[in-house]
Amino acid sequence: MKNFKTLFILSISLVMFNNALLSAQETEEPAEEATFNFSGTVDTYFRTSFSEDPVAPGTSFANLNGFALGMANFIVSYEGEKSGFVADVVFGPRGSDAVFGSSGNSSELVNQLYAYYNIAEGVKITLGNFNTFLGYEVISPAANFNYSTSYMFSYGPFSHTGIKADFTLSDDISLMLGIFNQTDQTEANYDRYTAFGAQLGLYGQYINLLAGEDYFQIDYTGGFDLSDSFFIGINATTATLGGDTGFAGVALYPQITTSDSFAIGLRGEFFSETDGFGALVSDGDADNFSLTLTGSYTAGNFTFKPEFRIDSASSEIFAISPTETADNLASFVVAAIYSF
Repeated sequence: MKNFKTLFILSISLVMFNNALLSAQETEEPAEEATFNFSGTVDTYFRTSFSEDPVAPGTSFANLNGFALGMANFIVSYEGEKSGFVADVVFGPRGSDAVFGSSGNSSELVNQLYAYYNIAEGVKITLGNFNTFLGYEVISPAANFNYSTSYMFSYGPFSHTGIKADFTLSDDISLMLGIFNQTDQTEANYDRYTAFGAQLGLYGQYINLLAGEDYFQIDYTGGFDLSDSFFIGINATTATLGGDTGFAGVALYPQITTSDSFAIGLRGEFFSETDGFGALVSDGDADNFSLTLTGSYTAGNFTFKPEFRIDSASSEIFAISPTETADNLASFVVAAIYSF
């Protein structure tokens, strides 16, 4: 892996240097106007469960009780003719969950921080920290249909720090290759291990691979427009952490758009863990099936999302009162999201 990493970075450096020499020899053309952007989201929500204690499902986001805060997300980006950068910071509980486990303290607010360079048409090199390419869901609540997140997303990687090369091979085919620090090594490579990532995109369907020290995950993400108003998304993943410890899951995301301002969607997810992975139980095997029904009403930059969710587990993992646990849980969330 070390030799491959060195060769990968050296190859990219040589290509970039050669491209710069060729560009200098070409006749100068008027440069395209660079663009500077400031964007982001603010979200807040109310959550309760139909039990004595307002316990939440064991996913990373929308797991606080009563009236609760999501996060403020501020993104500064610059796009030049050949290069640019993204600086993305988050504040609030959802933001803390998004960067949890990162080594060091100074990066606690950093969601993404990277620079990129287009070395040739259809070839882009990115260096820094960027959100993961695995999975159907993302950190931003504005980009997900459901407000609460799946187990597959919550227990997979959130972001990577490293270098990647994106190749646009045609209008419908793409390839990404990258070398990263181990997951949650955001600031620097503290343990000296590296991970390899790859993504193959074919006609809107994506096969994703992440392999590192005692870690291997393969993931499929895609979806199909069944009509002008009916879309179904799909995510399936399996991961191992050395030995038999790991998790696997599959989720379907049917969504119906009823008007320009309203849509309704369902997420059905089956999630299973083995040998005490820790998402559901601390020891042994366990699984959970959840149904999440979400409405989405949009008016300008504002989105209102009421959501009803039912979780059913193979073990009594939900503390529904100070003295009782249960293997199922029904909960309700209503969220307000503003995008700018």
